[in-house]
Amino acid sequence: MRFCFILEEKYATKPMPMVVADQLQQWGHEIDVLQPYAAVTSLTDLSLTNYDAYVLKTVTDGPGLTILEAAEAVGIPTINNSRAIRLIRDKAVAVAFAQSCGLPVPTTYFVGHYRALVKVPHELYPVVVKPSDGTSLQDIHLVRTPEEMAQLKLDETSHYLAQHCVENTGYDIKLYVTGQEVHAIVKSSPLHSGVQEKEVPVNREMLKLARCVRQMFGLDLYGVDVLETPQGLMLVDINDFPSFYGVPRKVASVAEYILHAAYRARLTGKRRPLRPTVSTRKALGRQDTRIVPAELLSHNVNAKRAHMN
Repeated sequence: MRFCFILEEKYATKPMPMVVADQLQQWGHEIDVLQPYAAVTSLTDLSLTNYDAYVLKTVTDGPGLTILEAAEAVGIPTINNSRAIRLIRDKAVAVAFAQSCGLPVPTTYFVGHYRALVKVPHELYPVVVKPSDGTSLQDIHLVRTPEEMAQLKLDETSHYLAQHCVENTGYDIKLYVTGQEVHAIVKSSPLHSGVQEKEVPVNREMLKLARCVRQMFGLDLYGVDVLETPQGLMLVDINDFPSFYGVPRKVASVAEYILHAAYRARLTGKRRPLRPTVSTRKALGRQDTRIVPAELLSHNVNAKRAHMN
């Protein structure tokens, strides 16, 4: 099979996603690498390319997403789905959509300028303040009182979310979905430092939440940040194509899923250009593979895995 990996400048010297491309190449598949920050891309001939899929690990405002959307518009399979990426790239949109789908998210307000943060309701405190387009856990603040909020100085060009800081166990859990497998990793965060990172068993509630996110948002490869609270799991963030830190055999798992998705697209027929969806209320999911806890696959000798041609 033949794949095009769109490589953003931020990841030019980092392992992910090129380690996945290398794995696919070792299995006998053809890989092209497109660097949109250093090349020109013909849109005229895009529909004539014979790629089985375009693959992108996105960055905020990166040019790669435009190419991914163009490929998808002419009917070429993409990983992740461009509409799903757009839905979660703006954290305000992601929170609103998750809430409308019945997913458990903390009470959240959108703030167009940091000076307006002093207007969030007092009952919201303590408050987590973070950029609505933030990535890599940057510029996140825990504010305990309105007086602290009045002293907070932030980037004037950014929009922010003010999110109620719910009572929790004192650590984050990242649910990583590598296509078919779900892994749960206890992780440090700007609000929870000094935590020993480790993999923990995926319980039924984690699995249900990971499946719901997949079904509602239509993602292939993603991570879900959750907190354990007295009321159950609380969803605080979603990321498309994370780096899967701490996940065993992450490279092989991601590569296997890319092959699985491409084979499935090939079997379902010829390319068909996408048409606009009428209702955004409907789930954007397109996957038919049921995701399961990773530990079940690792102990199942009969589990089917895609490798070679």
